[in-house]
Amino acid sequence: MPLALLALAIGAFGIGATEFVIMGLLPEVAGTFGVSIPTAGYLATGYALGVVVGAPVLAVAGARISRKRMLMALMGLFIAGNALSAVAPVFAVMLAGRIIASLAHGAFFGIGAIVAASLVAPHRRAGAIALMFTGLTVANVVGVPLGTWLGQQVSWRATFAVIAGIGVIALAGVAALVPHGDRSPDTDAAATSRSGGLRGELAAFRNAQVLLAMAMTVLGFGGVFAAVTYLAPMMTDAAGYAPGAVTWLLVLFGLGMLIGNLAGGRYADRALMPMLYVSLGGLAVLLALFTVAAHHRAGAAILLPLIGGFGFATVAPLQKRVLDHAAQAPTLASAVNIGAFNLGNALAAWLGGVALGAGFGPTSPNAVGAAMALAALALAVAATVLERRDKPARPERDACREGAAGPEGPAEPEGAAVGPGVSPGPPSTVRSGG
Repeated sequence: MPLALLALAIGAFGIGATEFVIMGLLPEVAGTFGVSIPTAGYLATGYALGVVVGAPVLAVAGARISRKRMLMALMGLFIAGNALSAVAPVFAVMLAGRIIASLAHGAFFGIGAIVAASLVAPHRRAGAIALMFTGLTVANVVGVPLGTWLGQQVSWRATFAVIAGIGVIALAGVAALVPHGDRSPDTDAAATSRSGGLRGELAAFRNAQVLLAMAMTVLGFGGVFAAVTYLAPMMTDAAGYAPGAVTWLLVLFGLGMLIGNLAGGRYADRALMPMLYVSLGGLAVLLALFTVAAHHRAGAAILLPLIGGFGFATVAPLQKRVLDHAAQAPTLASAVNIGAFNLGNALAAWLGGVALGAGFGPTSPNAVGAAMALAALALAVAATVLERRDKPARPERDACREGAAGPEGPAEPEGAAVGPGVSPGPPSTVRSGG
């Protein structure tokens, strides 16, 4: 594999670390600035909302300039935001730093995946993209627990300073290792833009299945973060763990996440919707149980990796569901769906904070997460019903395309051109999306 992939993986590691490490440091940050835990939770909410805004805007902007320069600019934003967080004198400044860093998140993964694919032969592109995303996975298993430990033992400011340093390493790696000729015609997002422009990209969002899939992303993945955002105070106040134990609990969550992510990716192509039913249904049940089990050390330790596993098992199926129904605009749809994951995080963190602020107890965010996961499962069922309802009309249209005669005479023969710029090919097939 090209060394440029290592630079991309390091960037992904830094981004994953800064997104999730705040969960284990909320008590320390809240104590420094003299704010409540729910107020400190806005640092997670603000970051997630920044990803929602930054992902589509910067992904579109990145199609107009060199991808190498865009990746370097994104790493510059990331470094600046984390450095500002590390030295923030007041809470508002730290929140601003979190938002600045978050703007790089979605676009880096969207553009970085295209660059990774362009660096290798066609039959190795999936492995190259997966290698880049390994940085995000390792960040959750190793980087976040270590960052939490550093923040508790030294200072949370030291944690963000180290993350900014990781960004500097990633920036140097991109500058030195990513080639200038990083555009590849068959992986270039601009190819789609040339054929249909921004209007063509936006057309995908008129598809009800695309919108339903993104709504599932918001609610399903958000359910996990209703609980995990407030994990540190939940484990110390309800389960009775010492603050230092939060580090190892995050390791358990990260291991569950890693296994669940691999399982979701493996089975998404085989049975996408059944995989979503199982993962979303299991997540709803586990979060409901966690509302009670989080009051006990053993129960919390057992259920936490299961929540991570079932929660992250939804990622690959949800992403594939969106791409299956937005094949004509995969770049923008993919970036927006990354934003949807983070919109779910923001919504969940806010709702969990509302539950805590209303006095429902330290484990009440779990009930919020269970409700969100159950709502996502209901949307998955509705999407399947809608898809099946629309199928009967499609075979008739396909039959006409294959040669059935109509009032205007016989249909065009198989392989005939069907419009400017459209290559001849076999009769169209119906993409079920799972």
